[in-house]
Amino acid sequence: MSQFFYIHPENPQPRLIKQAVDYLNQSGVIVYPTDSGYALGCRLEDKNAMERICQIRQLEDGHNFTLMCRDLSELATYAHVDNSAFRLIKNNTPGKYTFILKATKEVPRRLMSEKRKTIGLRVPSNAIALALLAMLNEPMMSTSLMLPGNDFTESDPEEIQNTIGKRVDLIIDGGTLGQQPTTVIDLTGDTPLVIREGVGDVSPFL
Repeated sequence: MSQFFYIHPENPQPRLIKQAVDYLNQSGVIVYPTDSGYALGCRLEDKNAMERICQIRQLEDGHNFTLMCRDLSELATYAHVDNSAFRLIKNNTPGKYTFILKATKEVPRRLMSEKRKTIGLRVPSNAIALALLAMLNEPMMSTSLMLPGNDFTESDPEEIQNTIGKRVDLIIDGGTLGQQPTTVIDLTGDTPLVIREGVGDVSPFL
């Protein structure tokens, strides 16, 4: 059974955050809170952990994975962003959005959309997620925790423990969260394109 940490949603305990990052550094898969439900995360370079996430989610090839970033300073390393796209991202982060962008060569090929060479990037506003990213000191490979057959993200850590507790290394309980996924905005073209309307307001992109 996985480890289960209660971490304060507004003032995350540094000792527990460090232990969570230790799991990531040991090829672990973690469940952690974001500003749009719970997510699965692992190290960016960790192919085995990513395959475990794919099995839990039953993801098909071509899924657009998300790089969870602590701030926009990491953006240019992993994505090609023009000035207008950068302004849109800057004005709406941190927040409940995932932005689809053209990936740079720094992104492992297995994380990209194979045909389009794109990657999702996101800067969350959840304090626990930001603390994890700061301690990890690099983006985390992430995907919303939506179990097969469901259209919503998981929101209750104890239910998550009951359903996938044997398939992950750590579950972080940061409270019961909303169930709507992020709003997904494609910024690879000349104008923004709303791919999925979720919890983030779409009006800035119309």
